[in-house]
Amino acid sequence: MYAEKIEMHNHNEAPMETKSGRLMIGVKNLSLIFQTNDGPVNALSDINLDIHEGDFVSFIGPSGCGKTTLLRVIADLEHPTSGTIEVDGTSPEDARLNRMYGYVFQAPALFPWRTIADNCALPMEISAQPKARQQKQIDKYLQMVGLQNFHKKYPWQLSGGMQQRASIARALCIEPELLLMDEPFGALDEITRDHLNMELLRIWQETRKTVVFVTHSIPEAVLLSTHIVVMSPRPGRVTKVIESPLPREKSLQLRDSDDFHALAAEIRAVLATDHQID
Repeated sequence: MYAEKIEMHNHNEAPMETKSGRLMIGVKNLSLIFQTNDGPVNALSDINLDIHEGDFVSFIGPSGCGKTTLLRVIADLEHPTSGTIEVDGTSPEDARLNRMYGYVFQAPALFPWRTIADNCALPMEISAQPKARQQKQIDKYLQMVGLQNFHKKYPWQLSGGMQQRASIARALCIEPELLLMDEPFGALDEITRDHLNMELLRIWQETRKTVVFVTHSIPEAVLLSTHIVVMSPRPGRVTKVIESPLPREKSLQLRDSDDFHALAAEIRAVLATDHQID
């Protein structure tokens, strides 16, 4: 069995010291209860989590286990009922106001009446960045995602995979410390998904961003991640955190290796422990 990075547990165990970079996200005893017309819904329960600079962390678990909710708490889009969360030593709200986040949604969420370049410019326009810097950033990141020749195209003129690449470029244009990704490739065909997984790994290695990634796919989590956070059904708890033994530089051929299959089997076994697989 692979070594577990004992940074997150159920109950109240304190995170242990690690040799990773600076602490980017620290979550302690966090719970979240939604109040609905049908009564309270326990979405997250007693979450403890440390994510360090440069990590690629995937949340995986069955539908409704709170993966996206936890991501939204990190992004200051939801607020915990109890417990604490810090982002680089400050509150999620301050981190958001300081534009530490780039957020990539399940759907590209591009405005159809704006060109790809204008969509990428939007978060920089909101923060009143100079036009020259906007153009520089747009050029840089459209080049990085392979859309350097599509500045003047509209979203409806691009494939789904190209639109999602544009949304990644838009998120990167503000130079965030954290890239938060909510199952961004879930709706794509397998071939396109494989291609974008490799593109995302390349971008992560080039930019050294800290990535938090939501997925339902075990192979995707294994291929991309330095750490895999396995979550239980609602209320969302952490069943286990697994530190990947695989190298950071990967290829699709790695999926045929014994190490890849062993790690996938470990994740699958944890998910199956309480009949947690969808």
